[in-house]
Amino acid sequence: MKTTQYLGEILKELSRTVDLISDEEAEKLVDKILESKKIFVAGAGRSGFMAKSFAMRMMHMGLDAYVIGETVTPNYEKEDLLIIGSGSGETKSLVSMAEKAKKIGGSIAAATIFPESTIGQLADITVKLPGSPKDQSDNDYKTIQPMGSLFEQTLLLFYDAIILRVMEKKGLDSNTMFGRHANLE
Repeated sequence: MKTTQYLGEILKELSRTVDLISDEEAEKLVDKILESKKIFVAGAGRSGFMAKSFAMRMMHMGLDAYVIGETVTPNYEKEDLLIIGSGSGETKSLVSMAEKAKKIGGSIAAATIFPESTIGQLADITVKLPGSPKDQSDNDYKTIQPMGSLFEQTLLLFYDAIILRVMEKKGLDSNTMFGRHANLE
């Protein structure tokens, strides 16, 4: 297959994911983002990169959004929201983080393939995203892509859709958000 044919197949896979995500779960996350004092995001590996891009867009909207592990990340409190993107929902460092957030008393949201996972069970809001686990031998959603690629791509697009919905609810547009874009680069 040619590279562009692979791209076409990837886009078909992503297109099929849309109908598998709950609008109700997504709206709960949007509402929780809007009512939270600070929003923290976390993920490991490629899911972590998706979380960073999500935090960046929330910052562009004027929300207090932070990436766990960065040196400028403040403390997590009861009025805050922690959003964890984890395909398996079992990544040890993220489980530990969710447990600590639960003890502090803030809200937790999980975007995961497995809502029944440890992180999914700790979360107040769980959004089930389609994708296949890294080990595709136990796979409900077939993909030509390696490892967790489909989940990670779906996570990025889901986060971008959440941004659009929050923009809509806040009455923001791209022009407004450009005012908060980095200007020392």
